[in-house]
Amino acid sequence: MRLKDKVALITGGSSGIGRETALLFAQEGCAVVVADVNDEAGQETVALIAATGGAAIYVRSDVSKASDCANMVAVAEQTFGKLNIVFNNAGIMHSDDDNAMTTEESVWDLTMNINVKGVFFGCKYAIPALQRAGGGSIINTASFVALLGAATPQIAYTASKGAVLSMSRELAIIHARQNIRVNALCPGPLRTELLMKFLNTDEKKQRRLVHIPMGRFGEAKEMAYAALYLASDESSYVTGTEFVVDGGITAAYVTPE
Repeated sequence: MRLKDKVALITGGSSGIGRETALLFAQEGCAVVVADVNDEAGQETVALIAATGGAAIYVRSDVSKASDCANMVAVAEQTFGKLNIVFNNAGIMHSDDDNAMTTEESVWDLTMNINVKGVFFGCKYAIPALQRAGGGSIINTASFVALLGAATPQIAYTASKGAVLSMSRELAIIHARQNIRVNALCPGPLRTELLMKFLNTDEKKQRRLVHIPMGRFGEAKEMAYAALYLASDESSYVTGTEFVVDGGITAAYVTPE
């Protein structure tokens, strides 16, 4: 088991990448704290883990609130005695997120509060716990759009993921000598509810697909396997990276016929 006797906190654990990662981590011997605002789906993730003999709890956490993030870390330590892995994965892609001219300030602020401040709070309160555990791994969900502009306008989301990437690099440098690794997972376009709701027409989907050399959307479980590597001791010399899992989209100048 690649995560035997470790404890992980996963935000956004009720669905998509978060749920798939929670299930995979538990399968690999990890105790999991599932944090989310969707209580029913979060409890369902925990039930799925319990059904296979794994250890997991759910804690309601709005990552845009400092008190909720402090609490989720405290619950992890109180329940399992330590914290080794943090996956700051919770995020939104607002349906009204568009170009700079049409995106409302409220959409910008909401996106930044969850996608950027949520990662900041997750690190702020988890790093002391990782220090108490003798080190650990932090994985922050960024995106391929932190490296490339998106073909479909989503200015707030793109800016937020660029911020996550920059923040991850700085944290990696600051805490490298404390045995704390920090990496940004940069998924390509995924066939998740989050993206499919945003790309809500066939035209929008095709505009995104045409740029992916593999010709398909990625799957949440493929991101979970990437997170597993970054969480495990196999990546013990990996920190400060943009870990890109994108079907080749960032490598492509033009896509193959």
